[in-house]
Amino acid sequence: MRMPPFTLHTPDSLDEALSIAGGLADSAQEFDWVAGGTDLLPNYKWHLNVKPHVISLARVSELSELSYTHIGAMVRLQDLTESDAVHPLIARVSSMIASVMIRRSGTVGGNICLDTRCFWFNQSEEWRESIEWCYKCDCGSGADCRVIPNQNTLCVATYQADLAPVLMCLGATIHLATPSGKRSVPLTEFFELDGITRNVLEPGELVTHLTLPEDISEWQGDYQRLRQRQSWDFPEAGVAVLWKSGSNGAPSDLRVATTGLEAIPGYHSEEAAAALEGWSGVDSIDELAEAVRKAVKPVLNTWYPPSYRRKMVRILTKRASSGLLEV
Repeated sequence: MRMPPFTLHTPDSLDEALSIAGGLADSAQEFDWVAGGTDLLPNYKWHLNVKPHVISLARVSELSELSYTHIGAMVRLQDLTESDAVHPLIARVSSMIASVMIRRSGTVGGNICLDTRCFWFNQSEEWRESIEWCYKCDCGSGADCRVIPNQNTLCVATYQADLAPVLMCLGATIHLATPSGKRSVPLTEFFELDGITRNVLEPGELVTHLTLPEDISEWQGDYQRLRQRQSWDFPEAGVAVLWKSGSNGAPSDLRVATTGLEAIPGYHSEEAAAALEGWSGVDSIDELAEAVRKAVKPVLNTWYPPSYRRKMVRILTKRASSGLLEV
């Protein structure tokens, strides 16, 4: 796989990076941001939506700040794994991502903004051309979606990153910057239900960091996932369940989020609220697991069939909730 040509820009500060982005935008030139490159560069080698300019954030030191309530977009996943300055569940989930070699390059911002995946899309250029492309990368052909034909209004490629569901349950806020200003949104509102759009990032906008509320030490929980192998593979399904301990054997608060099942990570606030009301231990966990299973809508674009992934969501939810019986 030969890397296509592009111009690489290497700013030394966030202001310089945004200035370069603004200049390219003013001249109507497309570009990508690259952090660790573990997702973008393989896609470029497969000629997936290549841009003529790439702006590297590797030298922008202010994006690497890390504390208990602040995680910079350029913080390496392995740094999270080895750090005592993060919530224990964040460190554990980070250790489950890919391999050590990937984690030493991959970043938090890159994992949150991971491109959606589909086995009709994540293939070589020659393979995709042989099927007349697909809706996500049609190369001007007007190709139909290979997963759900005859609709061509919504890409159903699957979001398969691990960090998002845990950070959503911890109440993370994501901070964004453009040449014209900065803004912040709750992570639960960052994603958009479309495998092409993926999130609310505007052209030229980048993630600078995430912040977490001061009470995250009060949250405990677990993250369980399904994948083909215990290393390297993206999750075919993932469930995060977090709670605050209450009295009388019942949690005082409960949050559930999923990944690897739709074009965005799912945040299941209604299902969690229903389970929390009239809490009855094992029965409530069973009800929660069944409610989450019914809520997710996987499609046939990853290796395991949708019916199996939905069944496993129920099991994963029960596994991730097992600590609730000790509250």
